[in-house]
Amino acid sequence: MTAQHVSVADFRRSAARRLPRFVFDYLEGGAGSEAGLKRNREAYGEFGFLPRRLVDVSRPSTAVSLWGRSHAMPVYLSPTGLNGMLRHDGDAMLARAAARAGIPFALSTAANMSIEDAARAGDGEKWFQLYVIQRDLARSLVERALAADYAALILTVDVPVNGYRERDIRNGFSVPVKVTPKLVLDGALRPGWSLAYLRNGAPRMRNMEADGAMNLEAQAALLSRRMDAGFDFEALRWLRDLWPRPLIVKGLLRADDAAACAAIGVDAVVMSNHGGRQVDGAVTGFETVEAAAARLDIPVFFDGGIRCGEEVIKGLCLGARMAGLGRAALYALAADGEAGVDRCLSLFRDDLTRTLVLLGAPDLSALGPDLLARRASQATDRSWG
Repeated sequence: MTAQHVSVADFRRSAARRLPRFVFDYLEGGAGSEAGLKRNREAYGEFGFLPRRLVDVSRPSTAVSLWGRSHAMPVYLSPTGLNGMLRHDGDAMLARAAARAGIPFALSTAANMSIEDAARAGDGEKWFQLYVIQRDLARSLVERALAADYAALILTVDVPVNGYRERDIRNGFSVPVKVTPKLVLDGALRPGWSLAYLRNGAPRMRNMEADGAMNLEAQAALLSRRMDAGFDFEALRWLRDLWPRPLIVKGLLRADDAAACAAIGVDAVVMSNHGGRQVDGAVTGFETVEAAAARLDIPVFFDGGIRCGEEVIKGLCLGARMAGLGRAALYALAADGEAGVDRCLSLFRDDLTRTLVLLGAPDLSALGPDLLARRASQATDRSWG
């Protein structure tokens, strides 16, 4: 643990110092002009708090119950790919830190650790995130996740094609890394990362290797996010029948799409614009929470640009049940490994608790829209879908 890491911004600065430029840009970057990336951060500022006073908040609780299980905080670690580029065994580090913090960890299809190995990393609750590239491969991955006792399945639906990520294109980002003079110089300026990379080797797509189900064409499709563009609501019904445990659909921005998923029997939805990495001009997941929560009887989650507990609380006030942490945890992982993720999650826990107390809310059930006021300049109706 490093003393100066007292915020996610501190971890971000340390990550930028440790990682080669092409790796940090992969972590940091968004689609197109990155206006969507900027919007994810700005959207939280459109609301201010209206705290209650003279309320007994002597015993605050951040605990949340979901499908009969209790979690210490209303957050989970979002599924993120290629974490091995940030730290060797990065997926395992994230899983163990999440278990210690008492929150779920979601493993990505594009992880550098297999479904089975990740299931053995730590004793916390684990969810598996599915990209559908080929239906037969999807079935194999789902069956493996069930056999490995993953508690929930997340289907990501906002990647029929990859977003136009200019930073990655300019850097020639690929896995395995294609060695060029530019990348050699980049790596030489970050010797700590480069030595670890050389010692441990290039991260591999372990989920694609474990049972021989993957071919080179499908692996290339995963790396470039070329998914099954024909996957529709009828295909969602197929997946619902295949998976007997909680099913979460991630990547929605319309309340009517969320309602259609709920009608099929999905157990939760994640309002998300994929971290600003898909459609540059898309609205944010946070902006769509209120409309979705008002229309659905199932839990609504959200993600996108979250950097502190206050931003999580704002989403919960608008009706969300949980929030996904992506880059915040990855900055910490890159900066200080597993200890960094522990520290990052403790900052969120403390900020969530402090914010509840200062709002006059003894626990999460006391949160509601009455604790928020929209800034005067933003007082327009926004009820997408």
